[in-house]
Amino acid sequence: MTITEKDRLRILLADDHPMFCEGLVSILQSEEAFEVIGQASNGIEVVRMAEELQPDVILMDVNMPGKNGIEATRDIILTSPHIGVLILTMFEDDSSVFSAMRAGARGYLLKGAQKKEIVRAINVVGSGEAIFSAVIARKMMFYFDAVLKRTSGNVLFPQLATREREVLEWIARDMSNADISRLMGLSLKTIRNHVSNILSKLHAADRTHAIMLAREAGMGGNG
Repeated sequence: MTITEKDRLRILLADDHPMFCEGLVSILQSEEAFEVIGQASNGIEVVRMAEELQPDVILMDVNMPGKNGIEATRDIILTSPHIGVLILTMFEDDSSVFSAMRAGARGYLLKGAQKKEIVRAINVVGSGEAIFSAVIARKMMFYFDAVLKRTSGNVLFPQLATREREVLEWIARDMSNADISRLMGLSLKTIRNHVSNILSKLHAADRTHAIMLAREAGMGGNG
C-alpha cells in the first residue's frame, strides 16, 4: 500500500552531533512512512522549530548546547502537547530518565539502538503511546522495587496493591495522571481508578493529602 504525504509521520531531529544525525537521517529516509522535516543542533533551536513546523515526532538528545533536551521537551510540551518527544541519548542515569518523563517525553531510547527498535519507537510515539528501551524499562522496575522495599525491608502501605503503590510513588513525585499514564503505559482511565482506590485505602481527603502521607513514609525522594 502506498503511503500518501499526509499519512507520513513528520519528524524533527534535535542533536548536536552531525555524524550521528547523518546516520539517523539515512535510517529515517529509508522508511516510506517517515518524513524528516528539519534538524536542530541545540535546545533553543528545536523549541523554535517545533513551534514553527509542528512535527508529529521529535527525536531529542539530552545533552545539547543552549538548552538541554529535557528543558526543551518541557517547553515544547507546554505549548504543543500533541507533539511526541522521543528521547534518543547516551545518558541512562536515573535523573535523566525520570526528568525526561516528568518533562513530558513519551519514550526513551539509548543511542546504539537497532534500526528496527528506533523505527518501532517512532511509530509508537507517533501514535500517542509510550515506549522505553529494555534497559530503561529494567531500570524503572529496579527503581520501583527498591522504593517499595525501603524502610528496613518493610513494604510501604501494605493495604495497597503493588500497582497502586507504584502509582502513589509517582503521585508523590508531583506527576499528573496524564504523566503517570504515559510512563506506565496504562490508560488515563485506569490511572484515575488507581488514584481513587489509593485515596480510599489511605483514607486521604484528596490528592494533596495522599502526597503528604506518601512523603512522610519516604516516597517521592531522589531514589
